[in-house]
Amino acid sequence: MTTLSILERRRIEAEIIKPIYDELVARFGPEEAKSVIGKAVRENSIRQASSFRAELGEHSGLEGFYSTLHLWTMNGALEIEVTEQSATALDYNVHRCQYAEMYRDMGLAEIGHLLSCQRDAVFCKGIDPRIELERSQTIMGGASHCDFRYRLVGPDDTAGAD
Repeated sequence: MTTLSILERRRIEAEIIKPIYDELVARFGPEEAKSVIGKAVRENSIRQASSFRAELGEHSGLEGFYSTLHLWTMNGALEIEVTEQSATALDYNVHRCQYAEMYRDMGLAEIGHLLSCQRDAVFCKGIDPRIELERSQTIMGGASHCDFRYRLVGPDDTAGAD
């Protein structure tokens, strides 16, 4: 049995979404098409995170979240530099993003952020609602690198209330 990388999954999804997006643009215009695609992808990301959380079980928090990162970087899909990793912080920069390159090559650069980047903040919350993401720039948006800054905030519900 072969396991698809996340990059390959996103390519397959994009091949399906592209003609749907094109039809939505033709019927309703680009803004409404982006709104529909964005909402559908966010909702899908929540469902995916939910299944990841079930697989992680007790291993939530940033450690659990970090344990999934290899799935997104598989086969060099992302070239990252981790700058901080602790129980309450995970910071890394992405210096190369094959997701952005793929969407550009597929003619989907204008919605690449909807197909991938917007998932990040929603997905981490699905792994553990205490995780927050701050990101000021993305390669998809034209920056030289993406700056991911995850923080674990709020009480640990698994430790019991104070």
